[in-house]
Amino acid sequence: MALVNVTEESIEMDQELAKKLFVEGACLIILGVPLGTEIGIDLKSWETAERFRGIKMIPPGLHFVYYSGTNKYGEVAPRSGFIHSFKRAEILVKKWDSEKEEISNEEVPVETVEKIREDIKNLDKNLGVYPYDIYGKWVKLVDHISEKLVERLVPESGCIRSALEYTCAPATNQPTARKRRSRPSTAEEKEEDLLPQLTPSPGTQLRLTEYPEHNYPEGSTPQDITRHSLDSTYTLDTLIAKYDRPNDLLGEIQFCFVCFLVGHCLEALDQWKQLVRLMCSCESAVFKRTQIYSHFLDVLEEQLHQIPEDFLVDIVASVNLIYISLRNLFRTMQTNSEVDGRLRSKAERFQQRLTQKFEWDFEDLDQEEEDEAPVVVNL
Repeated sequence: MALVNVTEESIEMDQELAKKLFVEGACLIILGVPLGTEIGIDLKSWETAERFRGIKMIPPGLHFVYYSGTNKYGEVAPRSGFIHSFKRAEILVKKWDSEKEEISNEEVPVETVEKIREDIKNLDKNLGVYPYDIYGKWVKLVDHISEKLVERLVPESGCIRSALEYTCAPATNQPTARKRRSRPSTAEEKEEDLLPQLTPSPGTQLRLTEYPEHNYPEGSTPQDITRHSLDSTYTLDTLIAKYDRPNDLLGEIQFCFVCFLVGHCLEALDQWKQLVRLMCSCESAVFKRTQIYSHFLDVLEEQLHQIPEDFLVDIVASVNLIYISLRNLFRTMQTNSEVDGRLRSKAERFQQRLTQKFEWDFEDLDQEEEDEAPVVVNL
């Protein structure tokens, strides 16, 4: 899965900008990285050379650092990484754990950090330059993510992994599905019951915002339940209430996207798709939360610039769920007279650009796709 460019080319930049970044930019020092390890930051990565010690001139702000270790047999480990908000002129020092073949979570002693700070000019020639040519794109991908939101969403371990670690639950804690069935088990179900129940190791999962148990308020009538099933505004409002600020929902959409784009985390991709579909399946919220939806269109357009169309298709259903979801959203904006006119115009321009890029058809929005149409049940 190669979504991020791997390159060793040098980055040319204006001399004045270079001087400013040399003074204000942060440094990431990684001690003991083996030769040939893939190390990346944001949208670019490199294979480490013999004298590699880290990355310099990192613009202050939020950045995703990731790596793939290689063992003595030349086997490359799944990608792992962490998100860090670099401060002006900060020197962040990390150590490579040769046993686990990853960056250690242990804090480097203050004395070591100070020694490196005093010797930073001599280390300069062994530090790679932050790829400033991708910085503008990166900022647009993370501009709604706050430090506080990152602290809430990252795993307790602080490490974001493309491949989760699993542990086997004790036999006494594995209630078989057979006990819960009111009918005889099939051969396949019996085989499945014999398999161990694996759960993610504690502290390794992303702590993503959970959806409400029901998509309607408690005590709703059947008519209310139907209404909330057609318009997911209640679910959206319930989710937004869990954040410190409404824009944190956009922040989680961006967080999940970059965790997949550069961290190769499929768990994050699933949440990203769910949140996008939720945003597109609301009717009342589109005109009640105009500002959020205006930002949402900007966020989604930037993201769709960075991802191949193949990743938007549901493998099981063989349909592009993002395209179908956007048809729903654009239909709402086109047919609902309460939607802000500027938002509607913005959505129309977004449609045109998507048609040019992906050749997606947004004509006849008033007609439902076959898999969107309601099912008629004869009573």
